[in-house]
Amino acid sequence: MYDYDMIVIGSGPSGRRAAVQAAKIGRSVLVVERGRRVGGVSVHTGTIPSKTLRETVLNLSGWRERGFYGRSYRVKQDIGAGDLMARLHKTLDHEVEVLEHQFARNGVKTARGEARFLDPHTVEITEENGDVDTYTGEHVLIAVGTRPFRPDYVPFNGRTVFDSDEIVDLPKLPRSLTVIGAGVIGVEYASIFSALDVAVTLIEPRNSFLDFIDKELIEEFVHELRDRNVGLRFGAAVTAIELGAEERPVCRLADGRSVQSDMLLFAAGRVGATDRLNLPAAGLAVDHRGRIGVDPKTLQTAVPHIYAAGDVIGFPSLASTSMEQGRVAACHAFGLQPPPPPEFFPYGIYSVPEMSTVGMSEEEVRRREIPYECGIARFRETSRGHIMGLSNGMMKMIFSVKTRRLLGVHIVGEGATELIHIGQAVLNLKGTIDYFIENTFNYPTLAEAYKIAGLDAWNRMTRA
Repeated sequence: MYDYDMIVIGSGPSGRRAAVQAAKIGRSVLVVERGRRVGGVSVHTGTIPSKTLRETVLNLSGWRERGFYGRSYRVKQDIGAGDLMARLHKTLDHEVEVLEHQFARNGVKTARGEARFLDPHTVEITEENGDVDTYTGEHVLIAVGTRPFRPDYVPFNGRTVFDSDEIVDLPKLPRSLTVIGAGVIGVEYASIFSALDVAVTLIEPRNSFLDFIDKELIEEFVHELRDRNVGLRFGAAVTAIELGAEERPVCRLADGRSVQSDMLLFAAGRVGATDRLNLPAAGLAVDHRGRIGVDPKTLQTAVPHIYAAGDVIGFPSLASTSMEQGRVAACHAFGLQPPPPPEFFPYGIYSVPEMSTVGMSEEEVRRREIPYECGIARFRETSRGHIMGLSNGMMKMIFSVKTRRLLGVHIVGEGATELIHIGQAVLNLKGTIDYFIENTFNYPTLAEAYKIAGLDAWNRMTRA
């Protein structure tokens, strides 16, 4: 009756995971990707490029060794945009090859072009050369992701004023950079360029940022940024952006100040890439940010056989959770019942230094009126930290005084996004402070911070 059991629009984390899951249970799948290569925003302009750029910067700048050799130490003295792009292109090529092979060995068909609905079961695909094909699907998954929000008052030109997708194709390294928007993307890029000794100013109209992160962690992170002379302009909205001599952007702030720099990155939000899907023909609507509403358990939209997953449905907009959403959508579409998701999943912010968190923050514990105690470990207290030359970085653990259970883990510093998974496992297994006190950790490692923080909290709890 239909050409395919499932048509997946978009080949990012949620789309590819859904396609492979459906194929593995013997269903016919077509993945539609409008880009030149599969992978979606995550592979080509988002997750993988930004993290590759970060790793390249830390390696070439000698950032990790400056604790021993001084702030002027560099592995490569004159770092240019070409040095950053070389590693990026190699990484992207490898990611695409792996994904194409994964589709091929699972029998997933792909079509390149822009998709739009003709009716709830029919999708029209317009190729780059103008050819048009039409396919029908019993089920459809919308996994188109997001694109940068581009307001009219920002003079984007691709040379000195960029959005967060364009910044990965930077033509040259600036001496100074203004970043508008202190969300995850803005904070990551601001700190990455700061590690290259670029003079960075971060502008945010609100008085706070990254509000889902434990406040003590944010205080530590802000101290690190200020120590590197990153300019923080919080609580002042941008009223105008002008281009001066040689197209140098000038930001006018509501408090009367101005910020001038060689380049500007506008990273204040993203919108769902749904405007060209002709969703009304499928019986669907979007919110003011172009996002599609779904049932959080099944990922079904208002039209039951049409699913949506990934960034296009909004929070938490993580590649890790998007993958799981795609798998859940495919399972539900074909009558499988995946096990319920774990209660806690980690957040990772790949800034310099990186941050990661899982479970409840101290503010949330207080709101719930749970008697608690905290334990702190500084990376400089660990032997591994001494070996690595770390002067910054900390781990914060929160425990229930009544049940002794772990409530949350919050880390800022080298390896935070890797270390967090120990805390994630203990949280989901409902473990207590005793695990960290009684167990032996490899020595010397940064993971030893779990024992230090556990003992710190235990000392306070026993005194109490």
